[in-house]
Amino acid sequence: MSQRRLFVTTALPYANGHFHIGHIMEYIQADIWVRFQRMQGHDVNFVCADDAHGAPIMIAADKAGKTPQQFVADIAAGRKPYLDGFHIGFDNWHSTDGPENHVLAQDVYRALKANGLIETRTIEQFFDPEKNMFLPDRFIKGECPNCHAKDQYGDNCEVCSKVYSPTDLINPYSALSGAKPVLRQSDHFFFKLSDPRCLAFLDQWTQSGAVQPEVLNKISEWIEPGEDGKPRMGDWDISRDAPYFGIEIPDAPGKYFYVWLDAPVGYLASLKNLFDKTGRDFDAFMADPTTEQYHFIGKDIITFHTLFWPAMLKFSGRKVPNAVFVHGFLTINNGEKMSKSRGTGLDPLKYLQLGMNPEWLRYYLAAKLSSRNEDIDFNPEDFMLRVNSDLVGKYINIASRAAGFIAKRFDGRLGEVSADGDALLDHLQSAAPHVAELYAEREYGKALREIMLLADRVNAYVDQNKPWELAKQQGMDGRLHDVCTTCIEAFRLLTLYLKPVLPALAAQVEDFLQAAPLQFAHTTRLLGKGHAIKAYQHLMQRVDVKQLDALFEPPPEPAKPATVPGGEPIADTISIDDFAKIDLRIAQIVKCEAVEGSSKLLRLTLDVGEGRTRNVFSGIASAYAPEDLVGKLSVVVANLAPRKMKFGVSEGMVLAASHADENAEPGIHVLHPWPGATPGMRVR
Repeated sequence: MSQRRLFVTTALPYANGHFHIGHIMEYIQADIWVRFQRMQGHDVNFVCADDAHGAPIMIAADKAGKTPQQFVADIAAGRKPYLDGFHIGFDNWHSTDGPENHVLAQDVYRALKANGLIETRTIEQFFDPEKNMFLPDRFIKGECPNCHAKDQYGDNCEVCSKVYSPTDLINPYSALSGAKPVLRQSDHFFFKLSDPRCLAFLDQWTQSGAVQPEVLNKISEWIEPGEDGKPRMGDWDISRDAPYFGIEIPDAPGKYFYVWLDAPVGYLASLKNLFDKTGRDFDAFMADPTTEQYHFIGKDIITFHTLFWPAMLKFSGRKVPNAVFVHGFLTINNGEKMSKSRGTGLDPLKYLQLGMNPEWLRYYLAAKLSSRNEDIDFNPEDFMLRVNSDLVGKYINIASRAAGFIAKRFDGRLGEVSADGDALLDHLQSAAPHVAELYAEREYGKALREIMLLADRVNAYVDQNKPWELAKQQGMDGRLHDVCTTCIEAFRLLTLYLKPVLPALAAQVEDFLQAAPLQFAHTTRLLGKGHAIKAYQHLMQRVDVKQLDALFEPPPEPAKPATVPGGEPIADTISIDDFAKIDLRIAQIVKCEAVEGSSKLLRLTLDVGEGRTRNVFSGIASAYAPEDLVGKLSVVVANLAPRKMKFGVSEGMVLAASHADENAEPGIHVLHPWPGATPGMRVR
């Protein structure tokens, strides 16, 4: 078999939150396929990146008091525990805000423009009058114009998958402020997907086997003409107005690429980033006609990946995907939608923190996955049964029942295999092409069923020969050695077949058997007589029902804040590090006066031991006459950022006690230190 050159990606996660179980399922599905291809000896480049742009991230970053770049970096910093924890082996993880993506996205745009597929139009766009900004599609909600589902986003319906313009929504509203948006005009750039060239290409590409039949049925309606003879798929608005966190459109000040244009270009950018780091030629790799490109995605982003993305690549002069593999959603307990509050959410990080074996989950999900775009269900009882029965009961036990006798009775070395053992091993070896075909077609559930049927055959052999009884019989050492050797050879073959799903366990087995890294080409080989193995160490524990109970235990109800009689609730707990950030100092009030134009404020001149005085405005005029405070000591927040007010700049905050209603008894009381304190002392 000649070596293939593969470029494989998963959908880019949006960098506004941590991974959820849907991400992990997709990454596991792709990782299994990648590991299988590598076990076939192929060259695979497996990359992903954070989808870092768009107004949602800009808005979330602003709320968090961070720049968008820092916000995205903080999210990216939390990716590694998930990926390492579930043995997901990306070759590179990048960001769509990387320099490679800026260059490539602009290059794609220029090529599309040169091809006559970019058009400028003046459009009416929704504008939030309260937030004073044009609204991104995902921040406009309303009723779907097609199926009339409520609370759908402004670019596509999550119920019927129809793609539309935000202005098509019925009763739209701003998801930021709740205000009814108003229409304002703006010049936008469109990718002319309705061009006959695009439609002809997409018709050919989608029917070439690049998408699953059920996906083709879904997207064909967008390519085929409607009743009026025009294509149902309109042109694609690829621009957004400032303010926007994204990639600037060349020669168009204040205009940025819509995030869905530059996000898939991030696949190419991540590969280029990898090749630049490893000294490979990205352009040559992508220009090579033998290079194959594959994308694993969820069914919620079909239109972007099977219509927009291939057309972008084709008409910018680039290689189009060989296939886009679409999977369904993951549900809980026979189709129940996941909900953390009801305890029906599967938090992948919690799973790992509970000490649950990540390969239990890899195996269970693989056992459910097929090549079709179908939802799969996680059932806790079924999960425990499959892991305990299949992985431990059928597979692991083969080694545990034979290895001890090899170590104790035969110096840890394998012996001869007789005719019945040869027949069993021949049967296991002959299954290799079929198992490989199932992995290649992403029919993981069928592959694992085949492998477990093979394990059943091995266990039947064990039960027929009963090595534990042979060990008690005089003169049966040869047969015992033969049977246990057959079991160990069979265990190695089963491990080879399971390795794409269970890479960490396979590495443990390779070490235990002192075998070379397992490849599919090795199915014709056996370890052989005289091969030494290590002492057996238990390879996998069973699932404990207590772990599952803890995994799906609903989060505790938030504790109600403690209150003091007549007062406010106690604020959320902070750490000593949080408190240490506040610099409290003793201050002497050297001057105090009323503020003209304000009935609430007094202007305090403070000595905080700095060799100068500070000006602080304090809302305590209802409780104190200015002359009452002159010469008194108080406490000031000395490292508070200066605040510009219409009466002047306030350089701190004097501490005072009151209830929430400052007009209620007993009123406002400025803090006053005991005698002996001096200006500049720090309050700790």
